[in-house]
Amino acid sequence: QVQLVESGGGLVQAGGSLRLSCAASGRTFSMYAMGWFRQAPGKEREFVAAITRNTGNTYYADSVKGRFTISRDNAKKTVYLQMNILKPEDTAVYYCTADDRYTNVITGRPAYWGQGTQVTVSS
Repeated sequence: QVQLVESGGGLVQAGGSLRLSCAASGRTFSMYAMGWFRQAPGKEREFVAAITRNTGNTYYADSVKGRFTISRDNAKKTVYLQMNILKPEDTAVYYCTADDRYTNVITGRPAYWGQGTQVTVSS
């Protein structure tokens, strides 16, 4: 079992930046691939970014590539999502996810989800 708690969401103007954090507790953090998903009002939940357990390889949705960066600190049991050049269409609830299989994260089937943090980008 792993528990995930997101923080760092808020209101920002278009072109601005935010950094989301996700603190994990429970079993060894380094055992899990981590990811971020988001869900905008009236839309389906979509994949944003993922990072592998140990090598730190990353994968991004085309919509955020070049603007968002996922990273992790295994010693702090925390994964981050640095979001730059934010756009109004980035407005959504952002969810942190974890799974011991990287493929489950990038295909939208992670075992563990956080409660989400709201990101609102004004135009």
